[in-house]
Amino acid sequence: MSNAFFQVPVAKNEPVRSYAPGTSDVEDVKTALSSRMNEVRDIPMFINGEKVYTDNKIDIYPPHNIKHKVGTFNMGTKTHVTQAIDAALNAREKWAATPWQERASIFLKFADLLAGPYRADMNAATMVAQSKNVFQAEIDAVCELADFFRFNVQFMTEIYKTQPESNPGIWNRMEYRPLEGFIFALTPFNFTSIAANLPGTPALLGNVCVWKPAETQIYSAEIIMEIFAEAGLPPGVINLVYADGPEAGDVIFSHPEFAGLHFTGSTQVFKLLWKTIGNNIDIYKSYPRIVGETGGKDFVVAHASADPIQVAVALARGAFEFQGQKCSAASRAYIPASLWPTVMDRLVADLSTFKMGSPDDFSNFINAVIDEKAFDKISSYIDYAANSSEAHIIAGGNYNKEEGYFIEPTVIVTDNPTFKSMVEEIFGPVLTIYVYEDEQFEETLKLVDESSPYALTGSIFSGDRYVTQQVTAALQNTAGNFYINDKPTGAVVGQQPFGGARASGTNDKAGSILNLYRWLSPRTIKETFVTPTDYRYPFLGE
Repeated sequence: MSNAFFQVPVAKNEPVRSYAPGTSDVEDVKTALSSRMNEVRDIPMFINGEKVYTDNKIDIYPPHNIKHKVGTFNMGTKTHVTQAIDAALNAREKWAATPWQERASIFLKFADLLAGPYRADMNAATMVAQSKNVFQAEIDAVCELADFFRFNVQFMTEIYKTQPESNPGIWNRMEYRPLEGFIFALTPFNFTSIAANLPGTPALLGNVCVWKPAETQIYSAEIIMEIFAEAGLPPGVINLVYADGPEAGDVIFSHPEFAGLHFTGSTQVFKLLWKTIGNNIDIYKSYPRIVGETGGKDFVVAHASADPIQVAVALARGAFEFQGQKCSAASRAYIPASLWPTVMDRLVADLSTFKMGSPDDFSNFINAVIDEKAFDKISSYIDYAANSSEAHIIAGGNYNKEEGYFIEPTVIVTDNPTFKSMVEEIFGPVLTIYVYEDEQFEETLKLVDESSPYALTGSIFSGDRYVTQQVTAALQNTAGNFYINDKPTGAVVGQQPFGGARASGTNDKAGSILNLYRWLSPRTIKETFVTPTDYRYPFLGE
């Protein structure tokens, strides 16, 4: 029995390890990488706490080594999706009634297991299947994921402490119930942390989930479920299934107990799911919560007062870390003519030193893009620019998929601010730059605001505080995460909650208390201590 008001450990961001040459961390990850590259794993689904295997095995190859098989995953069917829903609903009552501190303990233990004994293997799995270098894997699969769960526990307690006022003779209380039904978490390939957080946040609050990851993230998703099991998550709370998207959708979105969608992925898919949910609204027991983070066409704007070297370095990192496959990656830049020669020289020089290859060579800054579909799409934009009279390529431009899906970091310069690669989401290592005349700064800000439907991240470089203030106001609706004199990537849980609006999503801010509120259904309770026994009010007497 709980007989105390418990305080959880104060959340702190997990320190990012450097993986500098000669450190024990390097050897630990290299050992884990070697183990994984020399073993073919058969990755099951996880339904009701059980590992589920099928006869439909899909091969897994690293994006940077497409001839080397590292595993298979077991493709499911509609039947497995139904089983996952049933398992979740069967677990719901007991899990929702579990005291909050018991739920908190599971997620805090997950974070410590991840940052401790599972650290090297989680990094290695993310490096193998998602082609991240060790530093990108570390900040994602370990540090950000541990941060999500530790800070979410703290946010949960802050919510529970928020209670209404009470007048004399009554006691008003607020309880924060989980949603009635199950949550569907649909997660992307590019961040292992997002993949775990999308089912994890609702589950922490007492919800039950069906989780379908991107096929190219399944390899590391297995470890997430293994850590959940060791941390003590009861069977059925989170169920991991692999199934064809439309088939899974047919089952999930036609179920009366569907209570919410937690999504990260493309804008087009999110719009389709929203329409499907709307068309099925009469089926559901309640109005489903819809939370989504989608596409971006993230920008960097430099003012003439900016330091051109800082701008160039921000572009090199912001556009090309993890091959530009971050929702926040810099994809378009607006550089004043007065700064352009210096920015260009430094940017081209930096890109010439980038090494590209397998993540197991820690000196490689650039690795492969995620799969052949992405490779073909990204390379088509490079070809378009190479054959256009409105643009020219000043760095990169080459690509090859003989051994892996490798695309050189590519910089396109255009004199057309609405050029195809300037306004369309590419999601790869391609940066397009528009050089504007210094006196056209205000007109350029209008271009930034109006030439893209997205509003995820963006940054301004300026050495003039008045200009910084002007741009912050003028571009207030263009980015949910706005950076001053910094690249537009690298949001940290608890510090820069992440999410955008417009075509970039519902801006429910993963990594903040705001996201947690979406997975709760509050109930107000009023208790009267001395109940009236006469209907008559004083005003009725003369």
